[in-house]
Amino acid sequence: MGKVIVIDHPLIQHKLTFIRDKNTGSKGFREMVKEVSMLMGYEVTRDMALEDIEIETPICKTTSKVLTGKKLGIVPILRAGLGMVEGILELIPAAKVGHIGLYRDPETLQPVEYYCKLPSDVHERQLVVLDPMLATGGSAVAAINFLKERGATNIKFVCLIASKHGIEVLQKHHDDVDIYVAAIDDELNDHAYIVPGLGDAGDRLYGTK
Repeated sequence: MGKVIVIDHPLIQHKLTFIRDKNTGSKGFREMVKEVSMLMGYEVTRDMALEDIEIETPICKTTSKVLTGKKLGIVPILRAGLGMVEGILELIPAAKVGHIGLYRDPETLQPVEYYCKLPSDVHERQLVVLDPMLATGGSAVAAINFLKERGATNIKFVCLIASKHGIEVLQKHHDDVDIYVAAIDDELNDHAYIVPGLGDAGDRLYGTK
């Protein structure tokens, strides 16, 4: 079973409070989503492989560590996942970015794909799927289905807030995927929004309703 890693660093919890606050405007919301994503990125990338190389310091030659050639891919679920991309790229500028476009049918609440553009070598990459919210779990499951259909085998899922139900659904369908989250909320309301949550992440990022 994939692990659920709650990243509860004090800086993340502090910023998450303002992300949740309905009085935080789009500019502040975007900035803090980026910052929290970057802070979470340290834990998400903790197991990246290293190799030894020889360098010369101003004093002498020494052996030191660098990342191996293993490739990273970032895959935001459109549109809200875009708000998390820049924070991860701040850490790993060489990562390739794919995109999966999904929307939730308002009647069935099921995800519908409308766009998918990925690096051609997803089967060789460690992929990090980004979406601020894991509510029903439907979009995350669908996005990971698409990635596996295209040959991906090494996938992590990263979100700001997850519901307990969403975690259960994602683990049921993809028990090989680790889930990284800043907070876990208990409930979903009748409209499948996380309670207390933060509202609609896409609308808050981009000032729409």
